[in-house]
Amino acid sequence: MAHVSVTINGRQFRMACDDGQEDHLLRLAAEVNEKVDQLKGAFGEIGDTRLTVMAAIMVADELADVRRRLKAAEAELGALRDARALLAERVTERETAMAGALDDAAASIERLTAQLTGLSRTGS
Repeated sequence: MAHVSVTINGRQFRMACDDGQEDHLLRLAAEVNEKVDQLKGAFGEIGDTRLTVMAAIMVADELADVRRRLKAAEAELGALRDARALLAERVTERETAMAGALDDAAASIERLTAQLTGLSRTGS
């Protein structure tokens, strides 16, 4: 287990994380610190706890928005997959129909060829 010191609102916090996740934890802490700085810029010094809670709510709101967009994207992806499957089924049906029509046309041509060949033999 790794340990990282992060700074939020000018205060150091020692955090534990999985090995290899140190940079990720530092980036997350920097994002939280940025939110706290934004709030301090907008509201001034309103207390560490209140700033932290407000920053957490902002992050939670962003997360809720991302989840909503992800759910919408997943639904759209599902609809696109269904449409693709339907189109593939239609293509297969049309290919089968075209193959049947070509087989029928080839059979008709062969019959006509046989009839013409028979006529030319009897006419000579």
